[in-house]
Amino acid sequence: MPRDGQDLKTEDMIILPDLLATTAATIAPLRALLETAKDCVRAKVIDGDRVSGALVEAEQTAAHGLAWLATYVEALAQMQGWAEKLEGEGKFGEVEQLIHQIAFGEYLWQVYGGIPMNQGEVLRLQDIGLTQDQMRGLMEPAVMTLTQAGNTQAARVRLVELMQERAAEITVGASGLDEELEMIREQFRRYSVERIEPEAHEWHLKDELIPMEIIEELAEMGVFGLTIPEEYGGFGLSKASMCVVSEELSRGYIGVGSLGTRSEIAAELIIAGGTDEQKEKWLPRLASAETLPTAVFTEPNTGSDLGSLRTKAVKDENGDWVLNGNKTWITHAARTHVMTVLARTVPDTTDYKGLSMFLAEKTPGTDEEPWQDPGISGGEIEVLGYRGMKEYTLNFDDFKVKGENLLGGEEGKGFKQLMETFESARIQTAARAVGVACSALDEGMRYAQDRKQFGKALINFPRVANKLAMMAVEIMVARQLTYFSAFEKDEGRRCDVEAGMAKLLGARVAWAAADNALQIHGGNGFALEYKISRILCDARILNIFEGAGEIQAQVIARRIL
Repeated sequence: MPRDGQDLKTEDMIILPDLLATTAATIAPLRALLETAKDCVRAKVIDGDRVSGALVEAEQTAAHGLAWLATYVEALAQMQGWAEKLEGEGKFGEVEQLIHQIAFGEYLWQVYGGIPMNQGEVLRLQDIGLTQDQMRGLMEPAVMTLTQAGNTQAARVRLVELMQERAAEITVGASGLDEELEMIREQFRRYSVERIEPEAHEWHLKDELIPMEIIEELAEMGVFGLTIPEEYGGFGLSKASMCVVSEELSRGYIGVGSLGTRSEIAAELIIAGGTDEQKEKWLPRLASAETLPTAVFTEPNTGSDLGSLRTKAVKDENGDWVLNGNKTWITHAARTHVMTVLARTVPDTTDYKGLSMFLAEKTPGTDEEPWQDPGISGGEIEVLGYRGMKEYTLNFDDFKVKGENLLGGEEGKGFKQLMETFESARIQTAARAVGVACSALDEGMRYAQDRKQFGKALINFPRVANKLAMMAVEIMVARQLTYFSAFEKDEGRRCDVEAGMAKLLGARVAWAAADNALQIHGGNGFALEYKISRILCDARILNIFEGAGEIQAQVIARRIL
C-alpha cells in the first residue's frame, strides 16, 4: 500500500507489500456492501413480511445479481482463508502470492465495475439498486490499492513464467488440502494421464460409451463407493475427497469424472431416505459398481420445474407399481441396472407434494438394443459434448416396479428426498468444472509453448500469457469455493447456498477457460482433431445441468434473502 503520499510504482514491484494484510482489509467492506445490497433487494421483493416468489421473478436481474455478488464475496473470503493457511504452513510462495493478488485485484474491480453473469449479461451494482453513495463504501485504501496494482500485466506474465518452470506440479499453486488428499490427487492424476487422456478424444469423436473396462478399473479404485459408509461396503471418505477425485478424472475427460455422479446421487438418496433393507441391499452394490444407476427426473415440458412432473405411478393389486410417462435427458440410461425415478403417486396433486421416488430395476442394454425390458423404450439424444455416457429419452408404458422399491416405503416424499441430494450433486459438479477448466489450461499451455509465430512461442506474447494466468487464478478461486462447500457438508452443516455458489462460479470459470484456450489455438482450435474443441463442448454443459445458472442464482438469492 502506498505510504508517505508516494504513488505505488507498479513497474518497480510485482507482488504488493503487506499483501495478506491488504487483502484481509477488503473483506469487511465487501461484507458491508453485501448487506447493503441485500437491503436494496429486499425492498424490491418483500410483500408484507415475506419474500414474494412473484416479485423475485419480476426482479430477476437484481435478485440474481445479488447471488453473484454474494458468490464473489464468499469466494474472496475463502481465498483469504486459503492464503492465511498456506502462510501459516510456510507454503505461501511466489506462485500463491501472485494468484491471490491477481484474484483480489480482478474480482474487486468486477464487483465495482461489473460482474459477468455470462457473456452477454454484466451485473452492475446499480442493477441491484445501490446508489453511488452506497457504492463508495468500497473506496477503502486496501480496495483501491488492489484494484490499481493487483492484477497487472507484470503480475500475470510473472505467474506464467513460474507456471512454465513448475510444469511438473499437478496444480498451479498449492491447493491447501492435507497430505492424504493430495496423495489421492496424485493417484487419480496418474490414472487420468495413463488411461483416460490418450483415449478420451477418440471416444468423443466416435460418440462411444466409455469402455466397461474403465468402469471396472474405477470400481477397483473405489470411485463408486468413495463416500458410502464403510458398513455398506464403501470407503466412508469425505466429500472433499470426492472433489479431488472428480476434479482429476474430469480433467482427463468429463464423462469419466461424471460416472461417479450417478452413484453419488443414488447413494445419497438411499442413505438419506431409504429403509434399512434398501440400504443393505443397494449401497454395497453401488459401492462395488455391481449396480450402475441412472437418475430419471427431468421431463420434456418441465425442465427445472420438477414440481410439475406428470409421469405417474399407480399401485396394482399385488402391491407393485406401474409407471407411465415420458422422461428426457437421462444420462447413461441404456446400460445401467437401476433407475432412481421421480413420479407422481398421489392422485389429484399438481405440485411437489404428490411425488414419490422409486428404485426401478432394469436390465442393462447395449448400443444396438438399449432397452431389454417390457414397458420401457426411448431414443438417444445426439449432443455436442459430454458424450461418454450418452443422453436418452425414456418412455414408460406400464413399466413394473417392485413394491419394495418405493424409496423409504412412503409416498409423497420424493421431492424432499431429491432435495437432500442436491448439495452433494452440486459440489461434485463444481469439482467437475474445476477439472474441465484445468484440462483447458493444460491444452492452452501446451499449445502456447509449442506454437511459434513471428519468431517466438505464443506464450511470450502478453495477451496469450494474460489468458493463461487468468485461467490459473480463476481455477484456484473456484477450487477454494468448492472445497469450502465440501468441508461444510462434511461437518454436517447445511450448504445449499455454498454448493450453489461453487457450481455457479465453477461453470463460468470452466467455460471461460475453454473459450480462451481455444482462442490461443486460433484456427486449429476449431478443428475436431484438437482436444480443445472437445473441451469447449464439454465445458458448455456445466452451466446447464444440475441446475442451470439462472436457477442456481435464483436459489441462492431466495436463501440469502
